Formats: sequence, structure tokens, C-alpha cells
Amino acid sequence: MTFKSLGLSDALLKAISKKGYTEPSTIQEKAIPKILEGKDVLASAQTGSGKTAGFALPILHLLQNKTSLRKRPVRTLVLTPTRELAAQVGQEFKDYSEFTDLKTTVVFGGVGANPQIKALRNGVDILVATPGRLLDLHEQKVFSLASVEVLVLDEADRMLDMGFLRDIKRVFALLPNKRQNLLFSATFSKDIKKLANTFLHQPVLVEATPENTTAEKVDQVIYKTDKSKKTELVTKLISDGDWQQVLIFTRTKHGANRLAQKLDKANISSAAIHGNKSQGARTKALAGFKSGRTRVLVATDIAARGLDIPLLPHVINYELPNVPEDYVHRIGRTGRAGASGEAISIVSIDEFDYVKGIEKLLGERLDQETIEGFEPTETLAEVLDKKAENKAQHQRGNRNNRNSGGGRRR
Repeated sequence: MTFKSLGLSDALLKAISKKGYTEPSTIQEKAIPKILEGKDVLASAQTGSGKTAGFALPILHLLQNKTSLRKRPVRTLVLTPTRELAAQVGQEFKDYSEFTDLKTTVVFGGVGANPQIKALRNGVDILVATPGRLLDLHEQKVFSLASVEVLVLDEADRMLDMGFLRDIKRVFALLPNKRQNLLFSATFSKDIKKLANTFLHQPVLVEATPENTTAEKVDQVIYKTDKSKKTELVTKLISDGDWQQVLIFTRTKHGANRLAQKLDKANISSAAIHGNKSQGARTKALAGFKSGRTRVLVATDIAARGLDIPLLPHVINYELPNVPEDYVHRIGRTGRAGASGEAISIVSIDEFDYVKGIEKLLGERLDQETIEGFEPTETLAEVLDKKAENKAQHQRGNRNNRNSGGGRRR
């Protein structure tokens, strides 16, 4: 199948060709015709499957074929969970609409609002936004959503994970009842299905891969070791393998910072990305990683959600997530576009309940190995005792800081 056979306009085909794409991905092949027919769509697609083009291209085609009003009211609204994803989705809309007169604007928090306000007041056809900033600007009466024809919830599962359900419902209340609705999610949890039932009208179900499955070309392996040996083992794997582009997941922001610092000291250029980093710092870290100046990006789940990193060869779970579906999200960042990839999990004894949950979700056993010199020796009781002691020390330190006034800035 070709993009031309999907019925897209010549202007869009020219932009697609300029980006170097020749054939639609599975999600594009399935979703584009249904969206062009004006149907509501409930789509299951992993990050990296080409899902953004799967909804951007048909939306642009539909908007292009309708008369644009002089003042350009917002006609398509795309809601995303994170700033990074909003920026990437907005850029794809701009790339694909290069040979049309359609305008796209992106709004999200963490940066000044004035440029966003100016763009909105000048009129836009497509608005890509995070829920918080969208509602803030709407309350200031900067723009109206009364003319929205298409609503997209992108990575809806992550939006629910991040607690955006209330904001999403507030946005729904601002939209016209008659509109086309598209929901894209990596997984179909009960909460996602419940949300879908509240606003999708007779939706068509589109699946690129069966829900909660992992890419066939991703080699998954668990290396068992002690918690205290994890950093040394990760350093060895990256150095011995001469890996040049590695995404590592940690469970906490502090853990991401600490691991990036230790890798830097081992002469492995690294950067951390998480919710406490400014938008500028996150953008800089991602740019350095994508350009190859930085070998390792250490990230928390929320910060990494939606990152557009093509052909990523290595993903490491420094710590397993306590939600099995997050494991699927993480390793879905490798093995893309037909390329093979490797997903490694460094697992200590206290994480083996998480392994069981992941295996149950995937319906398969994961290979478990040890590396000479890093064999696990700790018992579960020892690990839990250390964890409790570290927590107690942290709490004592916080109390001492408060009592001495050391935590205040003057």
C-alpha cells in the first residue's frame, strides 16, 4: 500500500515524500481511512509506531478540503500529557502541512505564555496542548474552542496515569457536542475504556499491535544482581559493548540524577531528564542525546513518555516499574521501524514480584541471566533492612535540616 492509495491530497503527499517516507505503517494504514470517513476512532498504538502521522495526515486532509474561516478559529484540538510530546506532535503537524496554508500552534506550561497567546490571537487551525496550560489560557479568554471539529487524545493512558482526568472533562465541557473524536493509547485499561465510553460515538477499534504486547524484534533479558552492584554492572555493559545510544529508566528523579552523575564520572557522557528539570534543560538533554553528543539519557517514566527517538538500540531498566504496563511502554522505545533492539532489566531480589507481574501481562517468561562477578548474594531481608535504614536516615536528615534552618534560603 502507498500513501497515495489512502486518498491523501497532493500537498500532503509532497510533504510525506520530503520526509522520506514511502509506505504507511500498520497504524497509518488502518487509521487514516477511518478518520477520513469521519468516524470516531479508538486506537491502540505504541510510541514509535507512526501513530502521530496516523491522525495528523487525515486531519490535515479534512481541514484542507474545508473552507478556512478568515479569523482561523481552532478547528482541531490535540491533547497530550507532556510538554515534549506536545512539541513533537506540533512539529509533525507543521512538517506535514508545509505545502498547505494551515497553521499549527503548540501550548504547554513551563515556558512563558506571551508568545503562545500572540500565536493564538493571530488565529490557528490546529492547537496541540497540555491540559493545564490550555485551560489557563482559555480562562483568560485568549481563544475559543467553540469551532473544534476534531478532538484527539494522544497517549490517553499516560494522561490518566498523570491525574489529568478532571482537566480532560473540563476541556470536554468547552467543546461543541458535534465533533469527531480520536483516542490513541498504548494500552486499553479499564479506565481507558471507561473514558472512551463517555465521549466516543460508535468508535472504530484500530490496533497496530495487540494490546500489552512487545515488539517481536526486541530481545529482552533480565540480569540478576545485588542492588549495590547495579551501577557498576550498567557501566560495564555500556563500556564493554561500546554502546553509543542508551536510554535508562529509573523510578525516581533523585535516582536519575545520581545515576547520570556516576556514569559521567566513569567517562560515559550522560544526562538526566525528569519532571523537576526546566523545559530548557529537558530540551537540551534530549537534543544532546539525539545528536550523539550524549551517550546515555537517564529518565523517569513520565519524562520519557512521548520522546521521539528513532532507531534506539538499547533500553535499560535500572529499576523495574511497579506497574507492568509501564514496562511495555519503556521497551517499546527500541526495535522500531523494523530494526532490532535490546531491552535489559537489572533486577535485584526485592524486584522479583514486579518480574512476575510483567511476565503475567506479557504471557511469557523472560530470560534470566547472571554476569560473572555480579552474581546476586543479598537476601530479601537484607535488602529490605537496608531500604528501611536509608529511609530512616533520610527522614532524620530532613528533621535536622528543619530544626537548624538549613533548608531555608535567605
